[in-house]
Amino acid sequence: MATFLSPSRRLTSLFALLAVTSMAMAGPHHATRKSAPSKGVDQQSLALQVALDKAGFSPGQIDGRPGTFTTRALDAFRAARGVPGTSGALDDATIAALGDAYKTPLVQYTITQADVAGPFQDHIPQDMIEKSKLDALGYTSPLEELSERFHASPDLITQLNAGTTLAAGTIINVPAVDPLQLPARTGERPAAELRDAKAASVEITKESNAAVVKDAQGAVLMYAPVTVGSEHDPLPVGDWKVTGVFDLPTFNYNPDLFWDAEPGHGKAKLAAGPNNPVGVVWIQINKEHFGLHGTPEPSQIGRSESHGCIRMTNWDVVRLAALVKDGTPVLLR
Repeated sequence: MATFLSPSRRLTSLFALLAVTSMAMAGPHHATRKSAPSKGVDQQSLALQVALDKAGFSPGQIDGRPGTFTTRALDAFRAARGVPGTSGALDDATIAALGDAYKTPLVQYTITQADVAGPFQDHIPQDMIEKSKLDALGYTSPLEELSERFHASPDLITQLNAGTTLAAGTIINVPAVDPLQLPARTGERPAAELRDAKAASVEITKESNAAVVKDAQGAVLMYAPVTVGSEHDPLPVGDWKVTGVFDLPTFNYNPDLFWDAEPGHGKAKLAAGPNNPVGVVWIQINKEHFGLHGTPEPSQIGRSESHGCIRMTNWDVVRLAALVKDGTPVLLR
């Protein structure tokens, strides 16, 4: 049987090594960084969240703190991989199953000119009509853009790189996940591009607040937290199917469909972008006005209500969109 260092010893060594490497690589042209993550980052939680994300079991937004969504993702991972254990508890068998991703949760990334070039939105109003007046619903800052790319909270990126200015050429520490790649085009994906999708079903339950994607053999391809409906707009329980995948969708605001719409609001069209109300991908199902989609607020997934649709982080919905095609069953329970 393999011998493992305790999680705390191994990860303390890892962060110390990263800190030294960061200072050595930064050189005189880069801002000075602290020698280790701040006390707000729990090293074991960070490593676990990154490893689960890499394995396809999303904990939602990576924040380096223990929490319910990480526990649920860990339990789903163990159930899918046949690893026994106590709910939420991390043991050597689970660490072994998570593999190298657990041992190396951080990588270094050099910020490019494109990362900081924008254009960025100075302010995105909450009011839908005011929001519809913007030409684009892009990111508000390099910090928001880089945080979403690496599936992280802005606070985590800030803590991992305390004292660092996010400028072109600067080397920063980021979670070692598969970076979010925003769609390069808008509109519906051609059916031919979806032909080889591997998902045999997508099941979402109100009780779990999670989406579980399985292949034809019943193996779990993906797990992710979701926001499902509300008291006013309940989850449309039933057997549905995918009828289209749309990249960088615009949003057609109809106040008649929103119980909390402002009096006097009329219909409006909101521009595409990561801060669009439905995020960067819309997966349409054969239920009018319903779909699976992204969000401009990844920190609120599973914590706030939706207007009936199934909301996910932008990186999770991009991952899901690569697994489904027209006709893929969507089972809402």
